[in-house]
Amino acid sequence: MNKYLFNLKYIVLGALVSLTSCINDDLANIGDLEDITGPTPFYSVTNVVSSEFDCNDVELWAKYDYNFQAGSNLAVNGTNYEWTITPAEGVSLINKDVSILEQSIDGELAAVVALENAISKLEFKIPCESDQAKVDALEAQMADLQVQLDAAEAGLSDETLQNVSDLENQIAALPPATLQDRELVFSFPGPGEYSVGLTVTDNLGKSAYTEKTITVNQVIPTIPVPEIGEPGFEDGTLFDGSGDGRDSWRAPSSANWGSVFQINTKSEGVLPEGTQASKFPGDGTRVGYQEIEVTPGATYVLTYFSALNLDSFGDVTVSIVSTNATTLAEAKLEANIIASRTDNNVGRVVDVFKKHAITFEAGDNESVIILLTNSGVESRLDAFDISVKQ
Repeated sequence: MNKYLFNLKYIVLGALVSLTSCINDDLANIGDLEDITGPTPFYSVTNVVSSEFDCNDVELWAKYDYNFQAGSNLAVNGTNYEWTITPAEGVSLINKDVSILEQSIDGELAAVVALENAISKLEFKIPCESDQAKVDALEAQMADLQVQLDAAEAGLSDETLQNVSDLENQIAALPPATLQDRELVFSFPGPGEYSVGLTVTDNLGKSAYTEKTITVNQVIPTIPVPEIGEPGFEDGTLFDGSGDGRDSWRAPSSANWGSVFQINTKSEGVLPEGTQASKFPGDGTRVGYQEIEVTPGATYVLTYFSALNLDSFGDVTVSIVSTNATTLAEAKLEANIIASRTDNNVGRVVDVFKKHAITFEAGDNESVIILLTNSGVESRLDAFDISVKQ
């Protein structure tokens, strides 16, 4: 029996040696099978369109740039890439490294760029502002920022200036983008449909082709973020440096809407923002009222923080109300409520603020009312913020 097992061992060993020799490249006419896998091309597209509009939504300029990056299933084989585009008239090619180097320059000049952007925003707002007091305040802010900008530019170190110069020289020395680049930027002349094809060829001469229709859409103005006055209820936060934290929240008529809320002051770090919050006594006689401008058709997200006492059951409500409402009673009618959220004190902790959010659609409205009310117990609200839902 041992003899047979001994022979079987050598038979298995011989078979393994034989199989190993079949993949030995040193043996004549024996080796790996020919690689017959051809390339499977694909590419990704990233929209890097940029534009600028004036405050009347008139287009000042637009760049219809798209970043294209080619790929294939051939991770190790050498490959060649060839792009085609139809129609090609007016389409220009940009080296992909241009934007990377430009961002590096902005990084070197971070403080200067931040001030330039702040000035640019004010320059945008001033021509569209009809309130001369606000215009004067904005111009004063811009003059102050210009002084800071001049100082920031004068204070640039020799090292920073040399780094910027080196980066600018790198941009100038970049080779022009070609249709054979694996990654490049197509700058389209304007909106329309373009057929972009890609041929990938491997190092064995095998090639394959893929094509997509790229739709370049007309740029549209960015939806402006509404401005909420005194959103954190802090003193001196109006455009001119004035305000008691609640001036922006007073209703047109206290007889029709109720008296404005009180202000609660805490030491730094207790409240979600600053040292002041709005306070609503438990009798529900105080309200907050602020009308803000919105863009018809846009969707917004309003966020804020609330805290409630625990003496008895109570709640606090934040509503988005149509300007058709002229009294508190009308504001509570379903027809005038665009969105609303009520939070109570069940399970809450005294002096602990909780964040909430309301999503609402502007619909046909060009302005809406943010209405703050409560009942049952003393309630506080703080740190309002609003954003455009993309």
